[in-house]
Amino acid sequence: MPAGTGRPVTGQIKARKKLIRPSSASSNLQCYSISVLDNVQRPATAATLGMLSDKSGFLPRPTTQAGGPRRQWKPPQEEDAFIEQAKHPRRLTLGAVDGINDLDFIKRPGVIQGSVSEQLKSKIEEQINIETLEQLKQAFAAADADRSGQLDLEEFKTLLKSRLYLKGNKENQIDSLFMKIDWSSEGKINWDEFCTYMQLEYAEKEDSYLRAKEVTFNLPARIQSPQHKNPILKITDTPDGTFIACSQDGMVTFWGANVELKETKYVVNTEAKNKQKIKWITDFVIMSQWKKVLVGTGDREIQFFDSSSYKPYCQISSLETVPLKLDYCSTGSDECLILYGDSEGCINILVINSVGECLRTWNKMPCKEGFIAEISLSDAISKSKVQFLRWKVHNDWVQQLKYYHEIGQVISCSNHQETALVIGSTTGSTRVDQHTSSYVEKSKKPMVNLGTSKPRLDADQKVFYVYKGVKCFDFSKDKNIIVTGGMDRIVRLWNPYVSDKPTAMLRGHNAPIFYLCIASDENRIFSLSTDKCIKVWDIHDHNCLLTVRPKSHKIRGDLQASHYSNTAKSLAVATDQMAVLNLKLKPTKHADITITHKEPVTSCKYNSKFKQVVTCSESSVIKLWDLETGTAIFEYGDAHGDAAITCMTFDNTERRLITGGRDGCLKIWNYNNGHCLRVLKKESGNDEICDLTYVEMNRNRFVVSVGWDKRINMYSDSSTDVNVMFVQNPLENWSDDVNFGHKEDILSVAQCPPNLLATAGYDGEVIVWNMVSGHKYCHLRAPTLPEYEDQSLDGDLSINKLLFIPVRAYNKDAATLIASGPRGHIHMWNVFQGGSLKAQFAGSNTNGAMISSMAITPLEDENEENALLFVGDSCGFIFIFDIQGYGLNGEEDEPPEMVHTWRGHIDSINNMELVFHEKQKLLMTASNDCTVRLWNFDGDYIGTFGQPDPWDIYKPSTYRHPMVPYDVLIDPMSLPSHPVLGEKQNTMQVLQSHYRKEGDDRPITPQFTYKKEQFYVDDDTIAKQLSQLHDILKDESLTEDEAKKFRGKWLRHEKTKIKEIDRGGPSDFQMLKWSQIKEPPTIQRPKSMKKNKDDSFDITFD
Repeated sequence: MPAGTGRPVTGQIKARKKLIRPSSASSNLQCYSISVLDNVQRPATAATLGMLSDKSGFLPRPTTQAGGPRRQWKPPQEEDAFIEQAKHPRRLTLGAVDGINDLDFIKRPGVIQGSVSEQLKSKIEEQINIETLEQLKQAFAAADADRSGQLDLEEFKTLLKSRLYLKGNKENQIDSLFMKIDWSSEGKINWDEFCTYMQLEYAEKEDSYLRAKEVTFNLPARIQSPQHKNPILKITDTPDGTFIACSQDGMVTFWGANVELKETKYVVNTEAKNKQKIKWITDFVIMSQWKKVLVGTGDREIQFFDSSSYKPYCQISSLETVPLKLDYCSTGSDECLILYGDSEGCINILVINSVGECLRTWNKMPCKEGFIAEISLSDAISKSKVQFLRWKVHNDWVQQLKYYHEIGQVISCSNHQETALVIGSTTGSTRVDQHTSSYVEKSKKPMVNLGTSKPRLDADQKVFYVYKGVKCFDFSKDKNIIVTGGMDRIVRLWNPYVSDKPTAMLRGHNAPIFYLCIASDENRIFSLSTDKCIKVWDIHDHNCLLTVRPKSHKIRGDLQASHYSNTAKSLAVATDQMAVLNLKLKPTKHADITITHKEPVTSCKYNSKFKQVVTCSESSVIKLWDLETGTAIFEYGDAHGDAAITCMTFDNTERRLITGGRDGCLKIWNYNNGHCLRVLKKESGNDEICDLTYVEMNRNRFVVSVGWDKRINMYSDSSTDVNVMFVQNPLENWSDDVNFGHKEDILSVAQCPPNLLATAGYDGEVIVWNMVSGHKYCHLRAPTLPEYEDQSLDGDLSINKLLFIPVRAYNKDAATLIASGPRGHIHMWNVFQGGSLKAQFAGSNTNGAMISSMAITPLEDENEENALLFVGDSCGFIFIFDIQGYGLNGEEDEPPEMVHTWRGHIDSINNMELVFHEKQKLLMTASNDCTVRLWNFDGDYIGTFGQPDPWDIYKPSTYRHPMVPYDVLIDPMSLPSHPVLGEKQNTMQVLQSHYRKEGDDRPITPQFTYKKEQFYVDDDTIAKQLSQLHDILKDESLTEDEAKKFRGKWLRHEKTKIKEIDRGGPSDFQMLKWSQIKEPPTIQRPKSMKKNKDDSFDITFD
């Protein structure tokens, strides 16, 4: 045994090692750097360390690979020998893996593809990894010219440009990175701050990466007692997600994804007289193209049944061996392959041309035992267009085989470790014409010796050595991997090109592997071991994403069969029970709809310094998005533990994010890396925070929060205070707030420079405060609206949003404060001289909708040009009002002009944010429907953050407009009001409304005339007659026939119904023919049989 091989070397293996891959292969073998983490922005700190080349500067960050560290891939140097070899003519042979690389490119696990990864590599942060930190630390100290231990922006730029060999214009990226690290706006950073930022950013990226790959089943499994009395040997599924299970006695059952038994069929003769001889079924395959079912039996037969009725069709008998494993594949419109493996390790292949003709011919053959038409294998070959091939492949029973038409190869496995897995061709390299469109030999067929088998040429197959053999496998052309499992309890991933060593070995099972499946669309591998332990693996990272043990799924008994359905997203497991494990999927309403968060979005903010969008959700997840493309940049979760984030804002520098949650805490973040800088909360009684704002007054900075505690809590935000702790308590409450403040929950807060603060409560009360003195400035309460009907039990008094108009701050006659309520109306207040109401108008034209959010364009001067008020309601509608000069000089009786309106969401809009990016004017809306969407001021739909196709805000052609969100399109509330339903008009009035002039009161006549007399009764006539019906029917002298004339719409039907015409002569009944009924014949009593007990042949009949 050679050193380091760990397995005996046979003559076959030696010969195989000396082979050179056929020159007819589609491409040269190359070694690729597998960097799976770049596509999903996984941090470099999660990777294994590699070596740094002094010549090439700083290489991209290393990543993990089974078998050692990864290096950056470089094209191999072409040697003269290979160039000369390429000039030789191609050899006409078929390689063992021909066809695998027919695509333009191979989607290998982790190969970087797409523009997102290209942009990621260009980021400076991604070029800094653990290897470079030591050298950067030395360079950091050297770049500190003034020896202060800190670097300013210019020194930091010099350091990165010199040490990272940056090319092109990276000034903006360096400035942005410096601001991210310098969250306190001191203008300098030290080495500890630099390392803290990098470590926390990568840690949060790793958590975000793992959260995106989370998978779980609905536990416990759905279990039913099957109808099968014998073990189930095969489970498969149909395109609609129905599971089909076949047992050894020929019973076929159909199961739904919820384990409901749909139907039961049989693929054996249940009416046979001699039932002592049981026919055992060995395998079961569906021929979907021909609506047939293939069944292998222990009597060396392959039977065909109709897949709709399961009636017997025909069978091929007299096989040389028992077909243990079957497979079928359509290779053309009228061509197919039927393959089966046997106990001798042979792969038997039936190449059938003119399938329809062959099946019809076989169906006309004589029936065996009056059950099924039969033809022997030798007759099928000689009399039909069938070619039979038999290859000696394994030295043990064939455990599984599958033909993959996309690569034109057969993959089979056995428990013999020297031939554990074999990828081979169907016809061999000696027949080049077999890879053409037809398998039919043009010349006369040679005599076939069915009992003999021959091995394939070494050039026609690739053999994989696996310790203790392979019991199951699966192959994915999209991912270009083969996954195998066997008795050694290890799941191996293979590159089909390379048989010497697996690309990865997944350990974790404690029993032999029973079943494997590759879910290419989900980038997952499902594995099941004989101890009923289920594991889900990630194809890219080779990590175990989920482990489900018998204690969790509650499946009992020995394993018999298993199958994963990509359609139903369910794993069916057969023991002495039938069980189905369903994957937890997105809610139905999100199945085909792009969502930004998995939970309702509570707030969204735009950061003009970094040109990023920040969103948060009820699951306490914060996400960062690129405004210009709508793609995700970064995310971190558990910001407030299990409590939802209710509100957020930026500080005055826009480098820190402040969030408030239902846990009653405020948190200050360096949001670029998820570093929590400070926690603001009371010592006790922390109730839900509803709103917050950041206030800068007289060079003092405060964080102001309001919520369910009915108090205004102010926290000092001083960078020079050395006594500031990580957990900070609020300042003392104002005396007026304690004695004369809100009596209900405070829902909103707004600040107006220089010193005004407004708060609004659940009871509709608005209080304006003087922040300098802490005294109440004015108290505002809206008058009751006439003829208003409350839509909810609380009286619709809550005010969800307050806005100040800063340019009117010193105008004592104008409306300065805008409130979103109460009672669904927008109120504009003057806060001077005790406060007065200047305007009141409905903010939504949707019946029963409340105002949930507002935003106003920032005004630069008193001219109030382009002064727009944006309003969002609880039904998802968006309204834009022109408020230029509105409420500026006295009270207003009419509402402002509505510029535009549209529906943006199907649920309540929680937050609206105006974005002024360069020359772009955009609107962001966050809603309970889990989406954050971007619009322009004309209402054009740009896109939803998180959608697969990025947009470019500078190119309107990339907008979704003129389309609208799909969920909004199909929602019933999005339908326009119909005049017949909304205004109670009849159809004729609607049709002729655009033809009538004002003042034209002529009655409407029917638009069309016919030769037959027409009767027209309008709705007014019917209503008048119905109103008189009650009094008329009180007359007791009316007969039934007379009263009938006044009931309902009888007049219309009576005038238009077709009346019978009496033409004389006999009626239809009188013209019926009749005949006399005959007496039925008497039934003779059958004769009884008597048998002599002493003489079995003495039988008499009476």
